[in-house]
This record gives sequence, structure tokens and C-alpha cells, in this order.
Amino acid sequence: MKKMTRVLALMMALCLIAAALAGCSGDNSGTPANNTPSDNAPANNDEPASTGATGAFKIGASGPLTGGAAIYGTAVMNAAKIAVDEINAKGGIQIEFNPQDDEADGEKAVNAYNTLMDWGMQVLCGPVTTGSAIAASAEAANDRVFALTPSASSTDVTAGKDNMFQLCFTDPNQGLGAADYIAENLPGKKIAVIYRNDDAYSSGIRDTFVAEAGVKGLEVVYEGTFTEATQTDFSVQLTAAQSAGADLLFLPIYYQPASVILSQAKAMNYAPIFFGVDGMDGILTMEGFDTSLAEGVMLLTPFAADAQDDLTKSFVAEYEKRYGETPNQFAADGYDVIYVLYNCLIESGCTPDMSASEICEKMIAQIQKTTYDGLTGSGMTWGANGEVSKMPVAVIIKDGVYVSA
Repeated sequence: MKKMTRVLALMMALCLIAAALAGCSGDNSGTPANNTPSDNAPANNDEPASTGATGAFKIGASGPLTGGAAIYGTAVMNAAKIAVDEINAKGGIQIEFNPQDDEADGEKAVNAYNTLMDWGMQVLCGPVTTGSAIAASAEAANDRVFALTPSASSTDVTAGKDNMFQLCFTDPNQGLGAADYIAENLPGKKIAVIYRNDDAYSSGIRDTFVAEAGVKGLEVVYEGTFTEATQTDFSVQLTAAQSAGADLLFLPIYYQPASVILSQAKAMNYAPIFFGVDGMDGILTMEGFDTSLAEGVMLLTPFAADAQDDLTKSFVAEYEKRYGETPNQFAADGYDVIYVLYNCLIESGCTPDMSASEICEKMIAQIQKTTYDGLTGSGMTWGANGEVSKMPVAVIIKDGVYVSA
């Protein structure tokens, strides 16, 4: 009898162990128990870069990942992912990062914003370009979502929106800085300006440049305009600038039309000093562009990849390792945006369980008390109007790379 009792007890114990093991095994066809992605999983711009952590802050991002302006958006998102990975590796607060493609189109930027809101976005990095940022910032203002754009530089982006801030120089500041630099370092030049008059970015920089040029006694001998529909031929503008005797051509434009201007100027043996702004950053990686045409081009930028400080060297090395190319200014902007947001989230006492509107109010107050040293400037500060205060750096293209001027 005792022997039978022992046998029954043993059988019951074995059954309990088997049941426990079955309960722990789960469904082998699903994801791992910790829900972390495989280390070998390919990057996917359509899905959030999940950290696998619970209670992470959800930072959404919007920029052109396809289309003619994709160089800007891709650089921002690539660098932002580097910053997110570094932050998550610290083991403190965690970030889930979700980049969306807006194709540099205002309507699509609103669609991207709505997608991010459905995802549960708490803070917005972007949008990257001015038109998209103007459209989406209106939505973010209504929803009380804090936003920091890396590179949308028009004052219209932040006007009347206390939740919208810029990491980049504003258009007026770029025009002012360019005129001041030319007056100090290239005095006596006869200047021609070619700008796109149906673009807020281009015309905004032009307006301030021309006004400051008058104050500084610079001689503007010609101004030529173009539109989105006419940016494939600049022979008329270049001929007029050359006839006016312009030996410096100021181009407050993006790199695509600038590449056409450089090519056509070369063909007509017109070789002034070409002086651009941050929208020209990206011309060296433009598919099919002969980089020798950009030799000697100057521009103002907040970032120079050849700088020898430890932060820049470390960032450039990591970016080149991951993506196989030297980061441009937009990449540096994207990296800095994530760290500014991270620092403000910590310093303001925000927690991942807070709503976007609760976080927004704390971030608005915190960023105006913040001083940040990053890739794109030291001692950066922000005012209530959303503008950043920092100094630009002049660079020149030599042997196919940017070097400090």
C-alpha cells in the first residue's frame, strides 16, 4: 500500500512539472519573449526603431526619404538613429524612434504627422523641410505636441506657435550672416543674386541678404529669379550676371538648381566665386553630379565634417561606418535634435507615461532654459520665438570635400 502511494505521488509530481513546462514554452512561432528585434534585422524606414524597452518615450520624425529632397531627410534620420542607439545604450530612459516619409510635400507631411499621432507620438523631430514644417506645425500646435525641427528655417515655421522650435538658423539669420561674412572677408566684390521667388526659404534668405548688403556697403549688380518650373535652365540669369560684371554669385537655393548653375557657368566659361547657404549642402553626394564643378564653392554651415573636436570625429567615424559616406550638415542637425530632446526630457522631469500635451508644456519651459553644446554649435540657446542662437561656420569645397574656410 505504501509502495502504491509513493507511485501515485510520483506520477502526480511528474504531471505538475509537465504542465509547468508547457505553460512556460509559449508559441514558438511568435517573437522572442523580450520582444527585441534581431541584431541582424535590416533597417526599415517605414517602421519604428523599437528599443524593446517598456515605458519608452515615443519620438516621431517626418522628412523626405524619397524624391528630390531625400538627401536631406535621409541624412537627418540616419544620424537621429545613431543618437537614439547611443541614448538607449546608456541604460537610462529609452526612446522609440519612428521616421516617416513626407516627400517634402505639405499635404503628405500632415498625413505623416497623423500616422505618428496614431502610433502614439509624444514629441516630434521635424519636419525636415520648410513647406512640410509649416503644414505640420499647425497640426502640432493644435494638438499641443512639442516639436523641434532640424532644418526647416523659415520664420513661418514657428510664427504664432509656442510649441515649435528650430535647431537650424532661420532664413533671415542666414542672409544676415552671409552678407556680414562677404563684407568682412571678400570686400569689393560685385555681387549677383539668383534665387527662387516662389520658395519661402530662398526668397527669405535673399531679402535679408540684400538688406544687409546695403547696410554693409556691398555692391549688388544683378538679381535674377526662377521658379520650381524653370529651374532647369539658367542661361539667361548667368549671362546677365556676367554682363553686369559680377565676380561673386550668391545662391540662396538648394543643391539641385545649384548643380545646374555650376554646370552651365562652366560651359560658358563664367567663373565667379560661388557662395551658397545650407540648402546647398548635399551637392557632393548628388547622384550623377561631377563634384569637380563644385571646387571652390563656399557656403555657411553650422557643421564642418573635418573639424577636429572629439564629438565631431566620433560622429563622423560612426556615420561613415554605418552608411558609407561623410555626414553633411543635415545629418549633424538630426543628431543634435535627438540629444536636445533627450536632455530636455530629463531636465524637465518628463516620464514616458505622460501625455504629449503634458510633455509639451514642460518642454516649452525647459528648452528656453537650456544651453547645449553639440555638433552644430556651442552654447546654443532658444528664445520664446523658437529661434536658436548660434554661430555659423564658413566652409569651402576642396578636392571634393568640405574644409573650413
